[in-house]
Amino acid sequence: MRATEQQLELSMPAADGPWQQLRGWYHQQQSNQLYDRHLLFIMFALTAIGMVMVTSASMPVGERLEGNPFHFVFRHGFYIAVSLFIGALVLTMPMSRWESVNGWLCLAAIVLLVVVLLFGHTVNAATRWIRIGSFTLQVAEFAKLFFFIFLASYLNRRHDEVRKNLKGFAKALFLLGVISVLLLLQPDLGTVIVVAATSMGMLFLAGARLMQFFGVVLTLLIALIGLIIIEPYRMRRVTAFWNPWEDPFGSGYQLTQSLMAFGRGDWGGQGLGNSVQKLQYLPEAHTDFIMSVMAEELGLIGLTLTILLVLALVTKALFLGQRALRQKRAFSGYLAHGIGIWFGFQTIVNVGAAAGMIPTKGLTIPFISYGGSSLLAMTIALAILLRIDYELRVGYRDKSTPAKASKPGPRRRSPKSKAVRI
Repeated sequence: MRATEQQLELSMPAADGPWQQLRGWYHQQQSNQLYDRHLLFIMFALTAIGMVMVTSASMPVGERLEGNPFHFVFRHGFYIAVSLFIGALVLTMPMSRWESVNGWLCLAAIVLLVVVLLFGHTVNAATRWIRIGSFTLQVAEFAKLFFFIFLASYLNRRHDEVRKNLKGFAKALFLLGVISVLLLLQPDLGTVIVVAATSMGMLFLAGARLMQFFGVVLTLLIALIGLIIIEPYRMRRVTAFWNPWEDPFGSGYQLTQSLMAFGRGDWGGQGLGNSVQKLQYLPEAHTDFIMSVMAEELGLIGLTLTILLVLALVTKALFLGQRALRQKRAFSGYLAHGIGIWFGFQTIVNVGAAAGMIPTKGLTIPFISYGGSSLLAMTIALAILLRIDYELRVGYRDKSTPAKASKPGPRRRSPKSKAVRI
């Protein structure tokens, strides 16, 4: 066996090409490391970029609203500190603990969404926040994470049922429908799209039947079109997306200002801090349209490098999910895939809306946009990824939970013990 492995190693080409080096970077599993340092470095890099861009984009609005240009800068720095502290605590929690409380987390997501409808804070005709002193909590960000944890556990427990019959598939869709209805009542169609797309991706990876899968996707598309048609403001966003210059000071105002920012940025940008569109021309410059300010100040080159960092983070999460599934850790594998799809799809929607490729939606980009709830939820999700990677490297198993998958079969007796018993 040893000789065969050596022959295979000799027959394989040397991993000195760029593609092989890139694969080795993604599959980094050195025995002397307890976690994937590249994954952590990517998060720190995106957080640093976000801090710089929030500082640049929020100064005009901070001066106008609060009389202090550093108002949002200090708040964002506070959010980063709190997120890193909570992320460090999450890193100490074994994955089996998350799986054991998945039902409570799903219930908490539903309760939070109901509470925000009853006692939430309304801004621009949307009730999405719970006010806590001078801070606001956007519960939809945590509802996404909690539901993905529940769905990963459900796919682990009901794997055969999801693959073989419609009943297991329908149970997951029912809870997805409950979450979606509560989100639509806020209203928050963007989060519904992210949750639905991520859930469909996780169900597809779990082996759901293609006919069921495509049937549900077609149903969701029809429902999405219906939701757009019945709400006038959503229809205005779609028509503005088709031709924003038809009404540049009305329904197409945000998109035209964003496109002007992209145009002014060109390849190399106008320089950090030199954006004109952030000077009260572009609404939500430090949140939903922060990538427009980045494109104007850092140009296409800076914007592309930032997107590549997010792409590296997403790809790392997907490869991590594959490793977990190969090591028979289905819950960790499905959850890692879900987090990767969530980050990737939300980035696509944010950048696509800012660049005029899709209708405008109010979604943040991971670790860059201003917003404490989004930053905290995504930091917790990344800490979970680091914990999954750690458990895969050291072969960690929580002794407090029963190992159902590793239930021993009939004990085989050695020839010696058998002879003694006879």
